[in-house]
Amino acid sequence: MSQAYPRLPSAVTSEAALTIGSFDAVHLGHAALVRRARARTGGPVRALVFDPHPASVRAPHRVPGRLSTFAQREAWLREAGADEVIRLEPSSGILDLSPEDFARRLRHEWSAGVVVEGEDFRFGRGRTGTVRTLAALGASLGFEVEVVPPVEVSLCDQLLARASSTLVRWLVERGRVGDAARVLDRPYCLEGLVEQGDQRGRTLGLPTANLCCPHLLPADGVYACLADLPGGQRFSAALSVGTKPQFGGVTRTAEAHLLDAPRAGDAIAGLPTYGWMLRLHVLAFIREQWAFESLPALMDQIGRDLARTRETCARAAAGVWPGTPEMQPA
Repeated sequence: MSQAYPRLPSAVTSEAALTIGSFDAVHLGHAALVRRARARTGGPVRALVFDPHPASVRAPHRVPGRLSTFAQREAWLREAGADEVIRLEPSSGILDLSPEDFARRLRHEWSAGVVVEGEDFRFGRGRTGTVRTLAALGASLGFEVEVVPPVEVSLCDQLLARASSTLVRWLVERGRVGDAARVLDRPYCLEGLVEQGDQRGRTLGLPTANLCCPHLLPADGVYACLADLPGGQRFSAALSVGTKPQFGGVTRTAEAHLLDAPRAGDAIAGLPTYGWMLRLHVLAFIREQWAFESLPALMDQIGRDLARTRETCARAAAGVWPGTPEMQPA
C-alpha cells in the first residue's frame, strides 16, 4: 500500500503530480510511479528525468551502463501516463542544491501538488534528503508526498526480485534477456546507427548490420531479435554479440543478420549501405560465442542458429512472451 504524507493548503493553481529519477529503461517499478501520479491529479503528470546519469557528475568512474536513450525514456514514460518528460542535466548544478532548495524548486518551478516516489528516493546535495525529508518540506511548502512500494517480479527461476535498473543491467550482462523482459514488461531494446564493419559476413553469404549504439550490450552470444527498420518494416534477426572468436577478434561488436529482408546489392532494399537507424528487440538467448574447429562447422552452427531464431520469432508473433520459459536458453 502506498504511504501518503499530508500537506498544507496552497494557493498555487494547476498543480502537477511529479516523479523524479533517472528512469533508465523505464521498468515496471517506474511505470507504477507514473500510474500512481496519474491517479493522484487532475492536472499534468510531470516526470523529471536525470540525463545523463547523476554518477556522470558525482563519480564518473562508476557510471552504470546505459540501458536507454532519453528519447526512449520519454516515449515509454508517456506511454505509462506522463504528460511531460523534463530532462534534468546533472552538470547544471541541480545536484548541488540543498534539500530545501530542491523542494522549493519542485513547488515553484514545476508546480508540485504531489510528489510520487519510491521508498529509496534520495535528493539534494550529497543525497542527504529522503522521502521523509521531502514530506516534511512539502508540508511547509504546500505539496504532498506519496511513497509507492517496490514492484516485485517473478523471474524464470521462480526468484522474486525487486524491479530496478540495477537488476536489468545484471540480467542483461549475463544474457538473461528473457528475465530482463519480465522486469521491463517488454524486450530489451538496442537502437543505433548501422556502420561499416569488417564486411566478413557478406563474404560468407550472411550480410550483417553492424550496430553502433550507446546501450549496454548483452553478454557475448547469439540472440533472436525482432528488427525494426526506418520505414516501419519488421524482420526476424539473429544478433551476434562478442569479439568474433572464430576470427581472432578483440573488439566487442553487435552485428545483426536480418532474415528475409530484401536486398539490393550490398544494402537492404530502399536503404543506404550505412548510416540508417536500426532498432533490435532482443527476445531470447540462443547460444554462447565459440571458436569452431573449422569454417564449415561454424556455418553448420549458424544454420541451426537461424532456424532457432525463426522459431523464436514465430513464437513471439504468436504471443509467446519473451520472459516465458519457452524463450529461455535450452
